[in-house]
Amino acid sequence: MPGIKRILDANANRAREALRVMEDAARFILDDAELSGQLKQLRHDFAEALNKLGPLDPWRDTPNDVGTSITTKSEQSREGAPDVVAAAAKRLSEALRTIEEYTKTLPENACGLTSSQAACGLAQSFESLRYRGYTLEQKLNTALATGLAKQWKLCVLISENLCPDGDWLRIARAVVDGGADCIQLREKKLDAGELLSRARQLVDLCRPKGVCVIINDRPDVALLADADGVHLGQTDLPPAEARKLVGKQLLIGVSTSNLDEAKQAKQNGADYCGVGPMFHTTTKHKPTLAGPAYLREYLNWNQLPHLAIGGINSQNIHELIKAGAQGIAVSSAICAAENPHDATSKLVDMLTADC
Repeated sequence: MPGIKRILDANANRAREALRVMEDAARFILDDAELSGQLKQLRHDFAEALNKLGPLDPWRDTPNDVGTSITTKSEQSREGAPDVVAAAAKRLSEALRTIEEYTKTLPENACGLTSSQAACGLAQSFESLRYRGYTLEQKLNTALATGLAKQWKLCVLISENLCPDGDWLRIARAVVDGGADCIQLREKKLDAGELLSRARQLVDLCRPKGVCVIINDRPDVALLADADGVHLGQTDLPPAEARKLVGKQLLIGVSTSNLDEAKQAKQNGADYCGVGPMFHTTTKHKPTLAGPAYLREYLNWNQLPHLAIGGINSQNIHELIKAGAQGIAVSSAICAAENPHDATSKLVDMLTADC
């Protein structure tokens, strides 16, 4: 029996430590009050369940614990906060499972329990806590998958129907040579096979130049083409579901028109946000205009890289730069320009000069 109580004590400590690590990530890294609150509640509920086992620390014998000096190389390093949280979450689930199983072995009155039914019920409580931990682990991992995107200056959305004579590849070459650091392939009606072919051509063009390639709507095509990311609208595949498909292989961007959508995108694992529409545009109809006011609100929040989008051109870009824009996304302003190369260079120069 002393051995079992030592097991319960050791795993209680592991679980408490793991929960604190997870809660601190939600609180200080993600600034997510809801997720932080859920983890705090789990920590408190775990403490209440432990109290029913009675005091365990009298059975602790750290100086004579043969496991304190055993370690592995992987325990000594972490690549970043996501790895820290992932390791803590695994410790939590393992500790809760161990407590659950050994609680079932406790005889009557062993830890203040008055019956074997009480022990069984307490074991079920730890099981329930473990399942809650799984759910919060998934939420944390999804949210911490963000932060991989850099802040682009100029992203050009290329659609065949906006390009003179439909020559999208000529426009793409001009955009790359003109200094854009990101191209998004946006073809809503293209067959999947042709879309994949074009995506691969774009990657072959852009990768040697260090220009990122984003595919609109289609994480499957983005993966197969070895693109850098996928961009999703509010009615497309949810970013959390897309993350299940792409893992950390792709960046995920989400279109947003207000701060609530941006916060939800971050919580669901987005790496950057499209912010708009800034101005009226004929490229894509939007019922409401977010405008530069939303850009200022987004920049005050400043949790993810951004691309201001919607009707932007060389005549109105200064208003966005004045608001603090670091990156913009344009389409017809370059695709339909008489000289796409020069139009690209001009916007890049304006962004660089005013930053």
